[in-house]
Amino acid sequence: MFANPGHKMDANMIAALDPLTSNAAPLRSLVREDDLLKVAYVITRADDLGGAQIHVRDFATRLRADGHEAAVFGGAAGILREQLCDLGVPFVEIPALSRDSHGMSDFRAFSQLRNALHGFGPHLVSAHSSKAGILARVAARSLGLPAVFTAHGWAFSEGVPAFQRFGARWIERGASPLAQRIIVVSEYDRRIALGSNVSPSGKLHVIRNGMPDVPSEDRAQPERTPPRLMMIGRFAAQKDHATLFRALSRLMDREWRLDLVGGGPRQGSVRQLASEMGIADRVSFLGMRTDVSELLAAAQVYVLSSRWEGLPRSIIEAMRAGLPVVASDVGGVAEVVEDGSTGCLVPRGNVGALTARLRELLGSPQLRRLLGEQGRIRYETGFTFELMFERTLATYREVIDEIRAKAA
Repeated sequence: MFANPGHKMDANMIAALDPLTSNAAPLRSLVREDDLLKVAYVITRADDLGGAQIHVRDFATRLRADGHEAAVFGGAAGILREQLCDLGVPFVEIPALSRDSHGMSDFRAFSQLRNALHGFGPHLVSAHSSKAGILARVAARSLGLPAVFTAHGWAFSEGVPAFQRFGARWIERGASPLAQRIIVVSEYDRRIALGSNVSPSGKLHVIRNGMPDVPSEDRAQPERTPPRLMMIGRFAAQKDHATLFRALSRLMDREWRLDLVGGGPRQGSVRQLASEMGIADRVSFLGMRTDVSELLAAAQVYVLSSRWEGLPRSIIEAMRAGLPVVASDVGGVAEVVEDGSTGCLVPRGNVGALTARLRELLGSPQLRRLLGEQGRIRYETGFTFELMFERTLATYREVIDEIRAKAA
């Protein structure tokens, strides 16, 4: 239902949940008087390990390590659930919650999620990904719980197909009042949210992504030859593997290999495209991996040929490893990659520009090393996990303090 902007059920559900609804559980009883927090993280899928899943995993783990309580609620159990279990983080499966819309199953997911959240009794609901982002905010409002929604890149970003942008914009406008704060991962996302009248300025907080550091042995040696290129991303339209393959097909006179990490619905067609372009013998499809930091340490260049992005964690991982980055200049990418200093930015879908930048890096070990060193410094000064965690935790506390003040 959420994919159809003409559907009335989700709008009616949102409209029915007045902030002062008599069915809401009293906020005072759900907020403890000490400094420890109890946070419910809600995400649509636990069978994938993209940026949103990594964010939820790392935050829930860190909160529990610091003495707080945290649990993750999601559907389609898989690799995320397994990792959370290994880390001692509770996972609550919401069986009806899925990425696709299935009419009444969305309402079953809402009911299951609402009951699960009521049983957990969190101080705050932290919502992630599109479907769970809507359902979690609705469920939180129905229980009288504050919610913070983190947008890991808007579905109405430039580059997304027009009909998808229209529907996503309509839905987010309706859901915005249900969250006390909306965290966006880039200034770009803040600007387009304001320009689309999705949320008032005061509700939007820019907190850029950050990643935990890695041991020194997981630092790359970008000057090594022959160079290996690496790209992390789902095999989906967003990642535009075709543009990358076209660029690489023009570089057969150079030595290079490409490692692709990820899964997704278009993996078969991407493999076929590599064969058609005559580069299949140089491209390795590594699938979903849990040893990304080790793989990056063995690479010499990181490349991301996306059509749209929020603020990609994979680029931060690459800079953390000390790799030069070549990426499409979309979304918040330019807020991470400094063109000519830590890597190269190219227009989306521009095969010629991508070819030229890759040729330059493939031919110069010294340039790869220099850009990689600058990228590592950029990571250390602006994109660590500690920085992101502290700012996000401050936002959680700000919301809860406001609730306490109103309930006093």
